[in-house]
Amino acid sequence: MAMSFAALAGFVVGALAVLFYRHQIEAPSRTTPDGVETGAALPQGVASVLAVLPSSAVVLDAHDRVLRASSAARAFGLVKGDRLMAAELLALARQVRRDGEIRESEIDVAGHKFGQETTSFAVRVAPLGTYGQVLVLAEDQTERRRVEAVRRDFVANVSHELKTPVGALSLLAETIQDAADDPEAVSRFAGRMQHETARLNYLIQDLITLSRIQGAEPIPTPGQVSIDEAVHDAIDHCNTKAVAKDITLVSGGTEGLRVWGDAELLVTALRNLIDNAIVYSPEHTRVVVSVRPAGDSVEISVSDQGIGIPEDALERIFERFFRVDAARSRATGGTGLGLAIVKHVAAAHAGEVSVWSKEGSGSTFTLRLPAFGGQAVAVPPSIPMEAAS
Repeated sequence: MAMSFAALAGFVVGALAVLFYRHQIEAPSRTTPDGVETGAALPQGVASVLAVLPSSAVVLDAHDRVLRASSAARAFGLVKGDRLMAAELLALARQVRRDGEIRESEIDVAGHKFGQETTSFAVRVAPLGTYGQVLVLAEDQTERRRVEAVRRDFVANVSHELKTPVGALSLLAETIQDAADDPEAVSRFAGRMQHETARLNYLIQDLITLSRIQGAEPIPTPGQVSIDEAVHDAIDHCNTKAVAKDITLVSGGTEGLRVWGDAELLVTALRNLIDNAIVYSPEHTRVVVSVRPAGDSVEISVSDQGIGIPEDALERIFERFFRVDAARSRATGGTGLGLAIVKHVAAAHAGEVSVWSKEGSGSTFTLRLPAFGGQAVAVPPSIPMEAAS
């Protein structure tokens, strides 16, 4: 298990304090023109300790000048030249220098890395030696906070999505019990119970699928996957829903292309894309699935003639439980997890998924996957998959 920030900070503070203590015994202090003792240069070993730290580390002298800063501290913009730029950290350092007590805090500073608007740090500030030097350690907590927020939202969303069908089933069961003498009512309510049960089942299945792939772990048993077969199976699975809306499912493009991966997961991803296209398409339209080689990748596109996606929703379309039209999605039994599953399936295959859409003109989702053998070459149907390797 990785050492926690508090434990690591405590170890580093202790180690550096020993170095500074030994150095101040062995080396004479020096005095500035204003009569303040500053100590000699940094003891040997300090630079080596700071260089291997994963967190940002800064050593300040008695006048708040930076004596040493790790590369991480400069990359995050905490240090420029010989100045500590974060005002909150500087205030903590001065308090520590005055009373000698170690302080811990959490701060947010303007982002200087990876395009972040702000970066969140857990910080520990400790005195070093007796000449006013101070050690500042800052650990980037931005990703951890983001993951925690995603986890909280996920739990809240799952709870909400589960409560709806479970509550409906409970109410319908009570209604059936009260209408036991009315066969027609019992039949009608039983049908509603079947609908809610199916919705609950779809949600559970999607949650299981998502939990299986969202960890970005490699596919356990990858193999050659025929795109023709995957597309055929996905269309076959969605055909009943398409017929109910008089939507024609059409497939075309280059045949015989293969990728390396998990056939079941790829069929699941394509099924979700086709299902999504059917849900958001009007009756008597077409959904087209096309396949084409793209250098070292295979592109599978699903296009519809539906309502399209607002521009401000495009960035969120692959988030779990996000729905462009929540009422329509729930009315058709949608779980809000389909496109999130597609995104994670693509990532698990070292691929990606993208979307083009215009309101009123439909949408096209494109799944781009690495081709088997490193080059997207069509294999004639007469050649078995094993021979194609």
